[in-house]
Amino acid sequence: MAVLCPECESPVVIDVDEMEEGDTIACEECGADLEIVSLDPPKVTLVDDSGYDDPDDPRFLADEEEEE
Repeated sequence: MAVLCPECESPVVIDVDEMEEGDTIACEECGADLEIVSLDPPKVTLVDDSGYDDPDDPRFLADEEEEE
């Protein structure tokens, strides 16, 4: 199935048999990071790289190390 990238509106293919909600993919056209928020119906949203507050998220840990 395909959805439209919210950044550039290009079609992005989602393999609903291989992916799960919460997985991230990249738009092949603009390179935007997209999170799968629904598989039925397929829906993606832009990954927000600002303000991570989940201590188990590796991006959060990287941000913490930079601040020290």
